[in-house]
Amino acid sequence: MSRPCPRGESESPSRRKVASARDLLQQRPLLPAEDEDIGRVWLRNSRQHPSVFRKMVQNVTSGLGPGDFVEVVGPANELLGYGFYNPLAEIAVRLLGGGELGRNEGYLEGLLGRAVDLRLRKLSLPSFTSAYRVIHAEADGWPGLMIDRYGEVLSAEVFSLAMYQRGADVLRRLATILGTTHWLLRAPDKTHGQEGFRGPQLQSADLPQRTIIEEFGTRFQIDFGVSHKTGFFCDQRENRQRLASLSTGKTVLDLCCYTGGFAVQAARLGHAASVTAVDLDEAAIEVARTNARLNGVSVRFVHVDVFQYLRDLIASGRRFAVVVLDPPKLIRNRSEIDSGTRKHLDLNRLAMQVVEDGGILVTCSCSGLLTATEFMRMLRTASHQADRSVQVLDRTGAAGDHPVHLDVPETEYLQAAWLRINHN
Repeated sequence: MSRPCPRGESESPSRRKVASARDLLQQRPLLPAEDEDIGRVWLRNSRQHPSVFRKMVQNVTSGLGPGDFVEVVGPANELLGYGFYNPLAEIAVRLLGGGELGRNEGYLEGLLGRAVDLRLRKLSLPSFTSAYRVIHAEADGWPGLMIDRYGEVLSAEVFSLAMYQRGADVLRRLATILGTTHWLLRAPDKTHGQEGFRGPQLQSADLPQRTIIEEFGTRFQIDFGVSHKTGFFCDQRENRQRLASLSTGKTVLDLCCYTGGFAVQAARLGHAASVTAVDLDEAAIEVARTNARLNGVSVRFVHVDVFQYLRDLIASGRRFAVVVLDPPKLIRNRSEIDSGTRKHLDLNRLAMQVVEDGGILVTCSCSGLLTATEFMRMLRTASHQADRSVQVLDRTGAAGDHPVHLDVPETEYLQAAWLRINHN
């Protein structure tokens, strides 16, 4: 094993130089070969969380490169586990497994098998949907990696350089287990600032541009050319079904509708009297219209800014029996907590005013940095500003294929509050 060196020594090449290295984005096998040395990272203290920030690193083996597989040891030289090192990132080490990992292929196959077992056997997801999350990052033991299944396509989003480098390997292994045909690997733009790389989209040969999935018998088209994240928001599956059950014979308004998940389910499963869906993303609205046509339902789609649309509704006095507000992520980092919370507040203040007396508002946040306590505090403030008396009927989160790891509280990111809005 190479000698240890101070953490700064391994970072001597500039971030720019290292990040532009030609081999930075090359695909690598999950585990190093038998004849390949495994570097080591020494931590200042032991920890349970899989993310190790740079300030927690005491020393590293000389010559470690971005994405290298490493042993992780504690202050008493005890083996804490194995993971991936990235000197370009604030999260310098992402732990993949415990001391039994090493070069043990069986360990990795076990991780994948456990994730698949949860979805296929414990949750029996294929019995009512062909779209579900298979790997939920740290909650399934795969830091920085999320993989959704859409029929015969596995769609992955990575937030770690190491997972980008090994994404094809993971996807091929998972495809063998699930029997899927195609795969897609994406790295969002923010990985450049967080992980020091920009990676092109990778995909299997003959990947279709579009595919059709089913959810409780409702059909949705996923267009991989225009979709966000992995292509579809599986986390709201049960919430969409529940909202539909409240929509029978009612007027429904879907705010920030994206590709129409809540709206189409309210129309098809819920047999709503009327459904209006609003979004500013023109491409998403076009997919939403396609989804309505696929299911033979009538939904009025409006391409407009939601804030302005709500103000116009309030001015006209129009109200709805059921309103769902599911905005995109408004808080992407800690610097946006205040501004993002204000946006949530403004949206909810306006939304509460377009719900009829005694009607239902289902309001959501996928901003993990907005805590449950702050989310409810924001809703209370919104109710006061809207002059509404609000009853909380329930609070739900993501579907079961998005499990929460107790050592990684940020894996619980989605909040949905089910509110009854009463006029004062």
